[in-house]
Amino acid sequence: MLDLYHATRDDLIRMLLAERDARQEAEARAARRAAEIADLRQAVAMLTERIGTLTAAGDDTGQPQGGGDASRSMPGLKPTQAPARAPTPRKRRAKGAGRRRMQATAQVDHALAACPDCGAPLAGGTIKRTREVIDLPPPRIVVTEHRYWERRCPDCGKRCVPSPELGTVVSGQGRIGHGLTSLLNVLREEARVPVRTIQSLLVTLTGLHLSVGAIVAASQRLADQAAPVIAQITDRVRASPVVHLDETGWREHGRNGYVWTASTPEQRLFRYGSRAKAMVGQLLGEQFAGVVVSDFFVAYTHDDHVHQYCWAHLLRDIADLRRQHPQDPVLTGWADAVGAIFGRARDGAIGPPRQRWAVRRQCQADLRHLCGVWASTDVPQRVLCVRILTHLESLFTFVTEPAVPPTNNAAERSLRHLVVARKISGGSRSPRGTATKLTLASLFGTWRLQGVNPFTAALDLLAAPQV
Repeated sequence: MLDLYHATRDDLIRMLLAERDARQEAEARAARRAAEIADLRQAVAMLTERIGTLTAAGDDTGQPQGGGDASRSMPGLKPTQAPARAPTPRKRRAKGAGRRRMQATAQVDHALAACPDCGAPLAGGTIKRTREVIDLPPPRIVVTEHRYWERRCPDCGKRCVPSPELGTVVSGQGRIGHGLTSLLNVLREEARVPVRTIQSLLVTLTGLHLSVGAIVAASQRLADQAAPVIAQITDRVRASPVVHLDETGWREHGRNGYVWTASTPEQRLFRYGSRAKAMVGQLLGEQFAGVVVSDFFVAYTHDDHVHQYCWAHLLRDIADLRRQHPQDPVLTGWADAVGAIFGRARDGAIGPPRQRWAVRRQCQADLRHLCGVWASTDVPQRVLCVRILTHLESLFTFVTEPAVPPTNNAAERSLRHLVVARKISGGSRSPRGTATKLTLASLFGTWRLQGVNPFTAALDLLAAPQV
């Protein structure tokens, strides 16, 4: 090591010249690497554009992939237009194939008493044919007056009056029976008929006039009785191996809030709250060990459970980006390549576990290589590339888990009727109104998934022992 304090002038000059040469060599090497990186990026852009062109061109048959306009359709989504094909001849069904014979509740016999030609009396015979007529008798309201007699004991003189004991036909001190209460709730929650329309229908069909408050109170009575059923639904959701989560806005007394849904193939659960991450824990509980299927909302991406993020949301964002930059061939090629990887993953989600894992690892590697090039560059797809790389491990869970779907459509469908109700009514006016609405949505949504008759289920719930 040269001692700078005792070095001569010539030694210092030689040292400076050596440092200058080293710096110039480093700058030249950096320039060469920058040029190589630029050439590689240009080559990647050309290859990506070529991939998009080949993907849009279709397979060896010459037909566009996706069955529609390749410049607008996205792999994995429903095509905008089906390919033209020759119509297939319609298969003729047997006469009356669309009818389902029902159990007769009454029988009417038709027979001639005398011969129409000679007038001779006729008797006996066999059934030649039958004809089924389905009709609905005019509905009527049954008003039952329960009279409680007071009787006096002749021995002790005590006056005895029976207790009401009407829990199997009516709730509490009300006068609307369980049958009518169930019908009102089916019309409001299952048929989604507005309260004023229900009021008008009752007058038109039966002549009964109920106030708006009485119809609303019928919903509250069913919701109050449903606490044990809601607890059971909650337990089953938390024990499910796969749960779909989603949220939507809901106004309560003019203040913004959110309705959360947790959906399984046989259960639907709704909760009201904020948009904080803690709501995920309230829905799933602390012991949940399944897979969460969701979109890319931050409350889910910061959750510690095993996830499957929705490919429908991702492909929709990619499609929106393509519409914003229709003249960018590199973006088009990148988008088609992402869709092709998803298509291979979806097709490979069958077979034995080892084969599934091989497909998953290959798709993850391909998507990592495809997005890693653009994650640090100033291109339109940079943000989506960063999102994909951040959540890459949770994009292909469906490949190795047969019960996990690649999209969150189950949660989207479960919220649809609440979104429609919110757009019509604007929300609810009180916490009790919100709780009633979400309780009934959980009940009827679960009954619908399970194929249960909602009228019978509501009637049995109301007739159960009061809580």
